[in-house]
Amino acid sequence: MANKEASVAELTGLFQSSTAVLLTEYRGLTVAQLKELRKGIRADATYAVVKNTLTKIAAAKAGINGLDDQLAGPSAIAFVHGDAINVAKSLRAFAKANPLLVLKGGYFDGRVIDAAEVNKLADLESREVLLAKFAGAAKASLFGAAYLFNAPLSKAVRTVDALRAKQEG
Repeated sequence: MANKEASVAELTGLFQSSTAVLLTEYRGLTVAQLKELRKGIRADATYAVVKNTLTKIAAAKAGINGLDDQLAGPSAIAFVHGDAINVAKSLRAFAKANPLLVLKGGYFDGRVIDAAEVNKLADLESREVLLAKFAGAAKASLFGAAYLFNAPLSKAVRTVDALRAKQEG
């Protein structure tokens, strides 16, 4: 019994410290395949095979409700502590290469999501790409603003030069 309580406490902590939780079914995957999957998402998530009953209790203790339907069959969860988009992309790519991995859904941005929404998450640009695009747009805007500020100044200089040339001539 103490072991189960420790497991629930550990899972509750993982739920509370995660920015997102992505549920999968791993039935039929080998230990080597699971190791490969863990390695692929290690930078952004912890991937754990879980007992559904204990996970339901832990999720409820963490204030997450609505996952019960997704917690059926052999379940494993990616507890995301980094970029959820990267983890969703990695899980989807792994599932394409290893069809025995099934994306079931999860919990993201304060709500339960289904498998289709996990796929939509995987379709998004990663945080780094979005930041790079924003930086590029901001840089372009700054160059445009600099040009606008310099344009009247250079026009004024040309006008003064033209007037000076007219007076001299």
